[in-house]
Amino acid sequence: MAKYKRNSRKENFLNSIPTTSLDDDSNDLTMRCKFNFSYFTIDEAGQNFNDWNQNELSKLLDKLKEYSKFALSHWEHQKVGRYPVFVKYGSFPINTDFKQPKHIPHQAIWSRFHIENRVRLIGFVIPDEYYDKIHQTTGKRFDTNTFYIVFLDKEHRFYKT
Repeated sequence: MAKYKRNSRKENFLNSIPTTSLDDDSNDLTMRCKFNFSYFTIDEAGQNFNDWNQNELSKLLDKLKEYSKFALSHWEHQKVGRYPVFVKYGSFPINTDFKQPKHIPHQAIWSRFHIENRVRLIGFVIPDEYYDKIHQTTGKRFDTNTFYIVFLDKEHRFYKT
């Protein structure tokens, strides 16, 4: 019976090969929400990224990482203290310090994510009737599980109560 020497390079290589697949029954990638910054706007009431310190930006990214683990619909039913994590307002609020950007689609459902204390992430989702609908020009499907970020709202000035 021959004794073989362990080949650690081979073992490391084999261990580095992914063992999960998009086709696995347990894969939930299609259920996870996505965040899109392509509509991000700087408003006199909102902030730009350089207006936030490193700690605030770090907290924002940590929240986005956690929120990305589930569908948007999941977050509508979760609370942080007494505040819902994700709220769909529908139309642009009347009682706000922000100005409605003209480049946002008129079908947008204005929404927000609670980050912490007064800090909110403002944006929109597209209506459910666009679910799986193919865009006439691009040929790609709309995604109703994407939150399009428009404003950073550090002082809760978007939907004033």
